[in-house]
Amino acid sequence: MKKKVKIIILDFDGTLGDSKSLILNTMQATVKELGLQQKTPEEYASTIGLPLKTSFASIIPMSDEMADNCVATYRRIFSEGNVPGAVPLFSGVFDTLKYLYQKGYMLTLASSRSHRSLVGYVHEYGLDSMLSLILGADDVEKAKPDPMPVLQTLHHFGFSAEDALVVGDTKFDILMGKNAGAMTCGVTYGNGSVEELREVEADVLINSFSEISQVLI
Repeated sequence: MKKKVKIIILDFDGTLGDSKSLILNTMQATVKELGLQQKTPEEYASTIGLPLKTSFASIIPMSDEMADNCVATYRRIFSEGNVPGAVPLFSGVFDTLKYLYQKGYMLTLASSRSHRSLVGYVHEYGLDSMLSLILGADDVEKAKPDPMPVLQTLHHFGFSAEDALVVGDTKFDILMGKNAGAMTCGVTYGNGSVEELREVEADVLINSFSEISQVLI
């Protein structure tokens, strides 16, 4: 890293939590229940990282009202399947976050998931004491890839963009960070492809979350 990182802004889905199967199954069930045109798992996966309403509307032509119905239906079906353990942390995540926290890095979340959902996972994993701020899609006026989640986080703590490292698994995360002027780190094990992370010019790529410690040296 060219600058000394003080704050690490983390994505959740596909970066910390392995939620892909639950998300895709829920999207498929939502589309089926509402009688919409079913898409491929790859098409659904390409929207992970966007707000729910945008995710559905971006791949299936629909009215604004139907998009709202998709969101409501999705959240109901997701809550039914979101039992403890349904979304495990990726290997090395807990220990690495603990290490970074002990080293004095400020850790925050910036996700397209709702604030309430994020808080639930943070409690489940026992990450409460390590995270200084949780931003969900409903905490900001503009979501990824807009820089607002990063800028709002930095403003909250009085940091500048050069103090921050944004970590995520999709192009939306990387673009959010770059649009804010922050350094970016793409993880290759999540929902995005290595190709798309390279196309949006992530500053660094890591193959496991634990490798972030090396990036910060």
